[in-house]
Amino acid sequence: MIQPQTHLNVADNSGARELMCIRIIGASNRRYAHIGDVIVAVIKDAVPNMPLERSEVVRAVIVRTCKELKRDNGMIIRYDDNAAVVIDQEGNPKGTRVFGAIARELRQFNFTKIVSLAPEERSDVVLYGYCQEIESKLKNMIRNGKFQETYFLPRSGFKIKVRSGKYENKSFCS
Repeated sequence: MIQPQTHLNVADNSGARELMCIRIIGASNRRYAHIGDVIVAVIKDAVPNMPLERSEVVRAVIVRTCKELKRDNGMIIRYDDNAAVVIDQEGNPKGTRVFGAIARELRQFNFTKIVSLAPEERSDVVLYGYCQEIESKLKNMIRNGKFQETYFLPRSGFKIKVRSGKYENKSFCS
């Protein structure tokens, strides 16, 4: 959840290093911004000899947040930092490269240029939840003591490991 006065890292090579949110674009009294929202920000730290300078007011789109993002299939994604990409008035990124993991949800908000510039890595995404259909199977297998060590989830391409031990009444999905 990004609100005014929140500091964000910059995930592109536009020349800015750190931004501070001033305003959230949208409704007049909107309090928080999430992934895919456009904000007005001021540059707090910049790389020398670049077009963007310190104390310049820019627009940016949020690409990573520390607050969890819940998908429709039950997957919960959380990032290590708050990050944004500097954009122009048309929504195109000012930089030519985007660093770090970028959420797939940006494609739904018509930021396809940012998604295409981002690397195709899945290693930065932290998986905190699993699909509802798999949860019941895993609970039964753990209760009965009949389970494999590794399961492959074909829809998402992730592998999960189940450790042997006593079953605790904890949900895999939240």
